[in-house]
Amino acid sequence: MVLAATLAGCSTDSEDAGPVELRLGYFPNLTHATAILGVEDGSFQQALGSSATLKAARFTSGPPAVTAILSDAVDAVFIGSTPAVNAFLKTKGNVTIIAGATSGGAQLVVRPGIETVADLKGKSIADPALGGAPDIALRYWLRQNGFQTGTAGDGDVHIVPQDNAQTAAAYAAGAIDGAWVPQPYAALLVSKGAHVLVNERTLWPDGQFNTTNLLVRSAFMKAHPEAVAALLRGLVKETAAVNADPEQAGRRANDAIGKINGARLGAADLAAAWSDMTFTVDPLLGTIKEYARRGAEVGVLPTGDLGGLADLGPLNTVLRAEGQSAVAG
Repeated sequence: MVLAATLAGCSTDSEDAGPVELRLGYFPNLTHATAILGVEDGSFQQALGSSATLKAARFTSGPPAVTAILSDAVDAVFIGSTPAVNAFLKTKGNVTIIAGATSGGAQLVVRPGIETVADLKGKSIADPALGGAPDIALRYWLRQNGFQTGTAGDGDVHIVPQDNAQTAAAYAAGAIDGAWVPQPYAALLVSKGAHVLVNERTLWPDGQFNTTNLLVRSAFMKAHPEAVAALLRGLVKETAAVNADPEQAGRRANDAIGKINGARLGAADLAAAWSDMTFTVDPLLGTIKEYARRGAEVGVLPTGDLGGLADLGPLNTVLRAEGQSAVAG
C-alpha cells in the first residue's frame, strides 16, 4: 500500500530547495502505532508541508524492511532495534537511528499446559524473523534457562520464524505451541486461548526497552536535513497526541491494523495490549546496544563497532523547540 502526503520546511541552501520525495516504511503492528496514525491522520503530512511528497509503504518484519533501506527503496523506516543494528553494521554506518517510537509490547504467549520454562522442551515457538528483537529475546532467555536452540528450528526448543500475520492460524492448527511476538499478535493469541508465560518488560531494568525506532539513510539526512527535521516534528506531535488520549489512539490504531490484517482486537484484549506499551521518542539506546550484544552471543547477529549508530541531534533540536527535554545519546 502506498499513501501520499507532503513535506515542509525546505532550505534554500540544501537539496531541500527542490521537490523532495521521502519514502517512509512502517509495520502494521500496535508497536508502530505512532507511525500508523501519523500517516493515517495526516500529522506527518502537516508537519512535512507542501514542498515535497511522502510515500508510505508497509513491511511485515525487519528483514524486508532492511533490504528496502539498504537497496535505496525507502529513505526512512520505523523498525525494531536489532534490524536497525544489522543494517548499520552491514553498511558500515550508511543508516542512522534518529528517534525512538515505542518501548515494550512484546510477550511470550503459549498454549494451556505450558506453565514453566521446563515445559517448553521439545515445543515449537514462533517469532517474527531470525535475528529480530523477539527472536533474540527468545533465544537469549532460553539460553539463560539452560536450553540450546539452532537457527534451523533444531535444538531443545524449536524456534519457527514466520510472518506475524500467520501466527494465529499456525497456533490454531497446532503447528506451533506459542510465540514471542509484538502486539497486537500476542493479544490475538491470548484471545484464542493462549496465556502469557513471559512479558519481556519483566526482563529489563524499569521495564523499559526499545521496540521501535526511526531509522534513516544517512545520505538522505545529509541531503535533506529540513525534511528529516519536519518528519521528526510530526513524530513528536503524534507521540504527544497518542499519550494525551491513549484510549482513542488505541482504538484508531486497532481499526487501521484491522483493515490491513483482517482482524481487530476486542476491547479487553486491546486494553491489555495497549497498557503493555510506552510511546516515547527516546530510542533507549542502551537497550538497543544490549540487544546487539545478546544477538551476537546467541549467534544471530554479527559483532561490530556501534559508534555512530544514532544521531539524536536533530531530534533534540525539535524537542527543545517544543519545550521538551532532550534525550540522551
